[in-house]
Amino acid sequence: MINPTTLCPLCGQRNGCAQADSQTPVTHCWCFDAPLERSVLERLPAAQRNRACLCPRCAQGLPPNAATDTDTDTD
Repeated sequence: MINPTTLCPLCGQRNGCAQADSQTPVTHCWCFDAPLERSVLERLPAAQRNRACLCPRCAQGLPPNAATDTDTDTD
C-alpha cells in the first residue's frame, strides 16, 4: 500500500520526499531547499496543507508533465 504522504496532493504523483519515505528524520531532501511558489500553496485546500510534500513540478508551479532539474523518478 502506498503511503499517502509520498504523493503530491496536487497531481497525485510521487513527491520524491526523503522524509515522507522514512520512519525517522532525514538530514536532507530536495524539498528542504526548493523554492516554492506561494500561489501553489494557495491552490491547496487548508485541510491538505502541511500533510504531504508537493512534487518538484508542482512546487515550481509547472504542469505535471513538464521536466525539471529536480525530477527524482527513475521508473
